[in-house]
Amino acid sequence: MSGSDCPPIHIGLPKGHMQVGVFALLAEAGIDVQLGSRNYRPVLSWPGFEAKLLKPQNVVKMLDAGSRDIGFAGADWVAELDADLVELLDTGLDPVKVVAAAPASLLDGGVFPAGRRLVVATEYVRLVKEWAADQPFEADVVRSYGATEVFPPEDADLIVDNTATGATLRGNGLIVADTLMLSSTRLYANPAALDDPASRARIDDLVLLLKSVLEARRRVMLELNVSERDLERVISILPCMREPTVSRLHGETAYAVRAAVPRTALPALLLEVKTRGGTDLVVSEPQQIVP
Repeated sequence: MSGSDCPPIHIGLPKGHMQVGVFALLAEAGIDVQLGSRNYRPVLSWPGFEAKLLKPQNVVKMLDAGSRDIGFAGADWVAELDADLVELLDTGLDPVKVVAAAPASLLDGGVFPAGRRLVVATEYVRLVKEWAADQPFEADVVRSYGATEVFPPEDADLIVDNTATGATLRGNGLIVADTLMLSSTRLYANPAALDDPASRARIDDLVLLLKSVLEARRRVMLELNVSERDLERVISILPCMREPTVSRLHGETAYAVRAAVPRTALPALLLEVKTRGGTDLVVSEPQQIVP
């Protein structure tokens, strides 16, 4: 069966704050997302995929139900909804912690008091019930629907919520006392979507393209010239993916060296390469890197 004869892969795209990062990731992979007049059914420039915009929680539910084959969602909601999904890729986008936080007046040396009955406000009811089973207090869990940080102290003793920086919690006088889990935007699949070889191949192709963008974001391309005498001294400190590309300069006893190096290592690396004899250093931005 040809690719055009295969049934489409149904993909759930997140609506809301996750949308910006996911759309940018797809665009850098060469896949444009065109929003139509109805906005909830965007068209992808890559054939063979049919998309729908859903809230991240609904992406998880539809994946679990099998009406979506793959989709982007937060790991926190996959855990909360206890969905039986296959994680295909951690994009690292929208990193958050799911934390328990309370006013300082409730905490005793930074920990929750023992032997009390406390009201916990949260959107993560299942996660909190599991977590509370190991706590020194009895928990009455109250489901919140956003703005959970405003509950204490009048309407709840503590909260469990997600946070990126903790600024909102601190702004509401709350102190983080425990971390339940780490989360980020990830690409998931319904297990049945991976059973068909043709569908699995197209899904794997998408994952490869997205991985190539994420890898490129973590690296820069460093190019330099170096004399034959100093070549090994420079190469020995290059943290490249495998081995650097080395070619002899025309008419000289010197070499051009090219390597994709971690972005975080660049400032110190430039200075050290220069010290070891590297010249004419050029740094550029790769768009995609496929190992």
